[in-house]
Amino acid sequence: MSETQIVWLRRDLRMADNPALYHAAQQGPVVCVYVLDDEAPDHHKMGGASRWWLHHSLESLGKSLGQRNAKLILRRGDAVEELTTVANAVGAKTIHANTHYEPWWRKAQKKLKDEIELELYDGVYLFPAGHVTTGSGDPYKIYTPFYKAIKQVLPPRDELPEPETLSSPDDWPASDALEDWNLLPTKPDWSGGIAEFWEVGEKAAHDRLGEWEDHVADYEDKRNFPSVDKTSRLSPHLHFGEISPVQIWHALKHKRSEGWDSFESEIVWRDYAANVICDNPAYATENYREDYDKLKWRDPDSDDKAAKDLKKWQQGKTGYPIVDAGMRQLWKTGWMHNRVRMITASFLIKHLLIDWRKGEQWFWDCLVDADYGSNAVNWQWNSGTGVDSNMFSRIMAPLTQSEKFDAAAYIREYVPELADLDAPYIYDPEEHGCLPKAYPSKMIAHKEGRERALSAYKSMKSD
Repeated sequence: MSETQIVWLRRDLRMADNPALYHAAQQGPVVCVYVLDDEAPDHHKMGGASRWWLHHSLESLGKSLGQRNAKLILRRGDAVEELTTVANAVGAKTIHANTHYEPWWRKAQKKLKDEIELELYDGVYLFPAGHVTTGSGDPYKIYTPFYKAIKQVLPPRDELPEPETLSSPDDWPASDALEDWNLLPTKPDWSGGIAEFWEVGEKAAHDRLGEWEDHVADYEDKRNFPSVDKTSRLSPHLHFGEISPVQIWHALKHKRSEGWDSFESEIVWRDYAANVICDNPAYATENYREDYDKLKWRDPDSDDKAAKDLKKWQQGKTGYPIVDAGMRQLWKTGWMHNRVRMITASFLIKHLLIDWRKGEQWFWDCLVDADYGSNAVNWQWNSGTGVDSNMFSRIMAPLTQSEKFDAAAYIREYVPELADLDAPYIYDPEEHGCLPKAYPSKMIAHKEGRERALSAYKSMKSD
């Protein structure tokens, strides 16, 4: 009998177009292993919403493997130690895995190579990090030239089919029970809205892609309108690898339109974010632009007023309807419309003058699509601190944004205190003199917040 092969699964929880699984299956019996390693990520241990998704995604993948007389082996602890233990138990000499670029996984991949033969494949992004470089061979820092370079090397690799058969080892190694990991919230169970909003798993991902195929042409014209919500909602499926960007690209490549061009750019943005964290592993915790280390943020850890302001932002009680709708959507569904993500992030950073890292951590805990690269790159873009970023002095006006992008229906859905108000009153009920008693006044005036942010910025620049 052929030698048993280990497949190490992380953010690639699918059967089809999974290079590590596909190639392992060609060489012998397969043992698929997922290790819940909460220590390696340190401050980026998987958040509550992501853990909810992970439970259901592992459950779905386990059923798919079971239909093929295979099993998903679950282990908890240090990933390298658990993988080598499983390999020894089944006599495996090779582990197959798709390359990941989060700093803790890069360290684990390097360490694992010292213990056992590790075969790494490209299966998480369109292209591996570093696939395109500048004329001098350096990594691209700015997104637009990166995107243009990627366009020159498209298409990506061909899709790989699901293995026709999966051979089983003589004996299966021990596995944890998924329920014992306690990934689902219980006291209290806050996941009702998330469960209502999402279907999880590889089939659900492809069902969503099928629905999106009929709407992608509208993406450019309607993607900024949260009440319409012409967005794919594929991001959590992509993050957990229930579907690959290669599969999405090939499914939609014939949809020639401005909408497809814009959506393709969003897929490439994931590759860009992976390249950024590959070159800057601490990107989620350190300003890329060191000048911003001197910016005097209001610190919730030492300033009670800043702490209260942060909490109001987290709870969606700022007095700015579009901001509050976004933050409540985040808490209820584990997701937020992309335009509103920019508005809420800008409000925390500029209006409240609170360090972007506080927002990054809140999103990390609350998003079902919390991705180390994309989350950090997006927050540093908003804060002006990133390798490619908006200028700090460009301050988004949430009241103007909500009217510009016709967000009335979106606000009514997530801020029921304002459900009886029509546009334009719903965008700024306080200004129009129709503020309901149940809804708070603005925690800070737009002009006041803007001036405070610009003053802090000028002080930083003059130091």
